[in-house]
Amino acid sequence: MLAVAKDYRSAAITPSEKVMLYYVEKLAKEPASIKERDIGALRRAGFSDRDIFDINQIASYFNYVNRIADGLGVQLE
Repeated sequence: MLAVAKDYRSAAITPSEKVMLYYVEKLAKEPASIKERDIGALRRAGFSDRDIFDINQIASYFNYVNRIADGLGVQLE
């Protein structure tokens, strides 16, 4: 898990997981840059439309919560 957090691109995970993490990273850092080709890459990696919806919702939720915490100056315990 630590290897994934440090650099998922070189971590020992499946190609599908790398495609998913690329999408999640792009969604977090540059959400307006998401294009149909990004969704297509997820589909080609074997993710269903429901999977893609879930990936999007979970990543977006954590981004939302983190931004609220950062905006309020919440400190980690």
